[in-house]
Amino acid sequence: MEFDPSTADLSLASLFTGWALADELQRRLSADGFTDSRFADGVVFQHLVAGPVTITTLAELLGVTQQAASKTVADLESRGYLTREPAPTDARAKQVTFTPRGKAVIAAARNHRAALDADLRKALGNNRVEEARQLLVDALTHLGASPALRARAVRPPR
Repeated sequence: MEFDPSTADLSLASLFTGWALADELQRRLSADGFTDSRFADGVVFQHLVAGPVTITTLAELLGVTQQAASKTVADLESRGYLTREPAPTDARAKQVTFTPRGKAVIAAARNHRAALDADLRKALGNNRVEEARQLLVDALTHLGASPALRARAVRPPR
């Protein structure tokens, strides 16, 4: 049986729209040469935008064990997005930072998100897109999710 998107409630409509936007972003990043980038990489990247952090801090921010954080960082290192360096205050500790490729994928993603927004505004109208954006932001606030977003502590749902 077919699903009619026009019958979706707000939760499903926003979820499926987010997925469609994420898929389009990944498609565009792939066209830029970031064929190995993944949506989930952003969960880690959000914690590095302000600057390097130690593996221990990253694990705490992600809510995972230090071993899990190390494994994730190793994967991102192998794909050329992150690097580990000795922490300046403790040579035994390693801090995680972006490589030039990691910085480039962040910049490309930001540019593509802005382009997607502009595409939607052109196709659907600026007022409609702005009203939809504001409705979703208001829903985030109503549901208590704004503090996590402000702190760059976004996690996938449980």
